[in-house]
Amino acid sequence: MRYFIELAYNGKNYHGWQIQPDAITVQGVLEKALSTLLRKEIQIVGAGRTDAGVHAKQLFAHFDFEVIEDLSEFQFKLNSFLPKDISIQNIFSVKEDTHARFNAVEREYEYIVSLQKNPFSEDFAHLIHHHPNLELMNEAANELLNYKDFQCFSRSNTDVKTYNCAIKKAFWKEENSQLIFTISADRFLRNMVRAIVGTLLDVGFEKTSLEEFHEIIKSKNRSKAGTSAPAKGLYLIKVIYPESIKCLI
Repeated sequence: MRYFIELAYNGKNYHGWQIQPDAITVQGVLEKALSTLLRKEIQIVGAGRTDAGVHAKQLFAHFDFEVIEDLSEFQFKLNSFLPKDISIQNIFSVKEDTHARFNAVEREYEYIVSLQKNPFSEDFAHLIHHHPNLELMNEAANELLNYKDFQCFSRSNTDVKTYNCAIKKAFWKEENSQLIFTISADRFLRNMVRAIVGTLLDVGFEKTSLEEFHEIIKSKNRSKAGTSAPAKGLYLIKVIYPESIKCLI
C-alpha cells in the first residue's frame, strides 16, 4: 500500500530535506526512523525539497509498505522515534499511483522579516534594522505574476528542464513588528524564494528601482538579482493536491 505522511520540521539542524552523503537531512532521519520501526528498509519521496536551514510547517511525503492496521498508533510510535524538531502531523493511505511530488499542484511559502530584535525569533526570522517601503515591495511582488521564466532567481548550475513557474500570488504584509512575504506557485526553483525576497528588499530600500526589477527578471541572470535572504526566515507552509486526491485521503 502507499501511505502519505504529513510532517512539519524546524530546519535549523538539517542540511535540507534531501538525503546527502555525510550530512544530516530531514529525509534521512525520517527514513531511518521508518525503517527501524517497520523493520524493513523504507524509502520516502517528498513533495519538494527545502534547502539547509529552511523550515516546513507542512510537507507531504509518500512511502510503500504492507497494511498498517492502526495508523494513529503508528503515528504516535513514529513520533517517538523522531527528534523533537520533526513532527508527524498525519499518516493516511492513498491510491497506489498517488505521488507526493508529481500530484502536488501548488506550493506556498512564507518568509518572515523581523523589524526588531526578538530573542524568541532569532532562529526563525531575518532581522533588519530599517523599515523598507512596503508599498514599493508589494508593487514589485505583484509584477512577478506577469512573468513565467525565473532563471534570474534560480541557483546557478541547477539541473532543471525549464525555469518556468506559474506564480499565483505574491505579497507582503506587516504584522506584530514583522514583515511577512507570502508566495505560491505550481513549482519553485532552488533558492528561488530567498532570491526573490532579497531582491524585493533591495526594492524596498530603494537600491533597485521597479524598472530595474523588470530588467533583472528579463536578464535571466542570477548575478543581476539581489543577495539571497537567510534560510532561517523561510517556511514551506502548504502543499496543495487536486480535490480528487483530497477525497481519497
